[in-house]
Amino acid sequence: MKAFVFPGQGAQFVGMGKDLYDNSADAKSMFDKANAILGFNITDLMFAGTADDLKQTKVTQPAIFIHSTILAKVMGSKFTPDMVAGHSLGEFSALVAAGALTFEDGVLLVSKRAQAMQKACEAAPSTMAAIVGLDDATIESVCQNIDGVVPANYNCPGQLVISGSIEGIDKACEELTAKGAKRAIKLAVSGAFHSPFMEPARAELAQAIENTKFSTPICPVYQNVTAQPVTNPDEIKKNLVAQLTAPVKWTQIVNNMIAAGVDSFTEVGPGTVLQGLVKKTNRTVATIGVSSLEQI
Repeated sequence: MKAFVFPGQGAQFVGMGKDLYDNSADAKSMFDKANAILGFNITDLMFAGTADDLKQTKVTQPAIFIHSTILAKVMGSKFTPDMVAGHSLGEFSALVAAGALTFEDGVLLVSKRAQAMQKACEAAPSTMAAIVGLDDATIESVCQNIDGVVPANYNCPGQLVISGSIEGIDKACEELTAKGAKRAIKLAVSGAFHSPFMEPARAELAQAIENTKFSTPICPVYQNVTAQPVTNPDEIKKNLVAQLTAPVKWTQIVNNMIAAGVDSFTEVGPGTVLQGLVKKTNRTVATIGVSSLEQI
């Protein structure tokens, strides 16, 4: 069985998608549509902007989403998932690729999500840190004892990202290092994603998701909040709203997919982050990536 997975924020690169735009009529049409919906030419920034241009949350999230979903479309008959999942933002890409959401509605929701998250970041300074080389239970226990710090991304065994106030994250990093973490690295992010700090963004996005039509996907979608397969549109919407303030259970998703019979993972979108996380979770499954026309 095959799982197709979609990356989240941080996988962007300058030039992303230009080969698709130049060589596929379908891709060009979708890029042009995205420009019109967003009200600015995101293609200019994706194809020829600077790394700093692409780091702005309001650009990063739509850029990765657009690249990923257009790749899935251009794959055509090669896109044959038994199940799909996406890491954080990538969940929106997975939902569009699996037919639960139209591309146009996806662009609108991702743009709204990015702007709402940016606003939440500016309202209350906060940050994230990657903790490497400690078991999840130890990290969870330290987080429970520090006000405003929570587990945010269960990426793979031995790698968990925590989220919270700047002071809280500093304290957590110090304590976790003392408990034997190989590394506690503060991330260059604008705020505490997947934590209660994102509550204003969650409230804003909830209304937009509620007003958007979702359909039954062509295959189960393993969602971040539960790590379980979902096909019911109402449940998909509820989990998508909860995702902003809840942790991404990526390790659990990968393990659950493998338990359900998956023996190959295809990462669709920029970068190779998810392939690396899958390999660190289970070395017996095959992993490949599709981030360009050539790779299709």
